[in-house]
Amino acid sequence: MRNIIIASTSTVHGSGYLEYLLDELSVFFKEAKEILFVPYARPSGISHNDYTKIVSVAFSKIGKTVTGLHTFKDPIKAIEEAEGIFVGGGNTFVLTDQLYRNNLIESLKSAVNNGTPYLGTSAGSNICGLTVKTTNDMPIVYPPSFNTLAFVPFNINPHYWDPDKNSTHMGETRETRIKEFHHFNTQPVVGLREGSWLYVMDDDIILKGNLKARIFEYAKAPYEIEAQTSLKDLK
Repeated sequence: MRNIIIASTSTVHGSGYLEYLLDELSVFFKEAKEILFVPYARPSGISHNDYTKIVSVAFSKIGKTVTGLHTFKDPIKAIEEAEGIFVGGGNTFVLTDQLYRNNLIESLKSAVNNGTPYLGTSAGSNICGLTVKTTNDMPIVYPPSFNTLAFVPFNINPHYWDPDKNSTHMGETRETRIKEFHHFNTQPVVGLREGSWLYVMDDDIILKGNLKARIFEYAKAPYEIEAQTSLKDLK
């Protein structure tokens, strides 16, 4: 049975790293003593070691130890043997590139589809969709493919931000960017606001948290869904 949390962000305003999710994660990773952390996305260019330390501090609050995937000589074996997996945020293109370079896409798919609990935040959530084409990140590296893990039958846009009617900023909104995406692609996109997450249990997909999500379907007007709504039929 698949067991996946696809979270918009690791940190919500006014709280610490993963703090808003810790109660949920205590239950989610209840069978795992050690979490395998994938630090490849490297937010702000942080080192793999420093990133892993941040994650270790957060998980220690719920009694879990953390080991960075970068410390293993055989990362494929590490994924196969993991009790639980966390892929953190940062740059989605850097993350995707490193997963392909280390031949880990299929290993991750196999492990998670066979029941290993998986937590993704931000970039780690982007890769749960069909492609990473709806990330907010700059393509600072060029991965071999934009196709990723396809744990859900749509794309994700983490950190979804609603237009500010009082702003004088003239740049494109997230909604504009997603509409541009739909000029060339037909899969749905889920705009996940910060503090929201998708919980995947086997074949069901439920919106969690206290906020609505914005849904974009090809050739349709965007619409909102409430928390606790199932997205299993969104394809």
